[in-house]
Amino acid sequence: MREARVSQRSESVGTSPPVKDPTVATPQDPTVTVVPDDAGDVLLSAARTAIAQALAATASHTGKAPAWALEPGASFITLKKDGRLRGCIGSFAAQRPLLEDVRANAVAAATRDPRFAPMTPDELPAVAIEVSVLSAPRPLRVSSLREAYAALRPGLDGVIVETGACHRATLLPQMWQDLPDPAQFLGHLWLKAGVAPGIWHEGTTLQTYTVRAWHDVPEAPREG
Repeated sequence: MREARVSQRSESVGTSPPVKDPTVATPQDPTVTVVPDDAGDVLLSAARTAIAQALAATASHTGKAPAWALEPGASFITLKKDGRLRGCIGSFAAQRPLLEDVRANAVAAATRDPRFAPMTPDELPAVAIEVSVLSAPRPLRVSSLREAYAALRPGLDGVIVETGACHRATLLPQMWQDLPDPAQFLGHLWLKAGVAPGIWHEGTTLQTYTVRAWHDVPEAPREG
């Protein structure tokens, strides 16, 4: 199940050897951040090399980044090992260059997700990486759960909830694969934000966004 935690830290770390067989999921929505179709070649390899550098497994990057990667962007990095979540951290809003955001969130997902022990260098080859580039969040103007259920677009919308000063969380659009019903989706989101599900709490606000997502294929284990 893909869940997301948010990183507020800014870091600048390494980049990119070639990544094998990247694939891309492209929702048909004009609000998605404009990046080229082959952006995964750059972003996935930047994420993997950033993690490798942080784990002291490779040298820093010296190449030139494409212009689009230096524009402000927000990303989430999801790591999976043997089909199971191994870390996921990201940014709600575009506050730094996209490439820098991807690198920083990749390192954070590998080393600072509080649900997992920090990744070791030996794990990295077996870890699949997914990079999600977020569109700018838009307010979802609803005032009840019933209105929210009707307004959401399953399979397309990521959702940010805020209730009070200390309760904020998001679920990526990919989570619709595991929670296809809007009531399930928002119930899980409410729990993630630390508030009781099934209740429209006073002061609750919702925002939605879409993503472009790319994932790579980890190395096959060596025989013998």
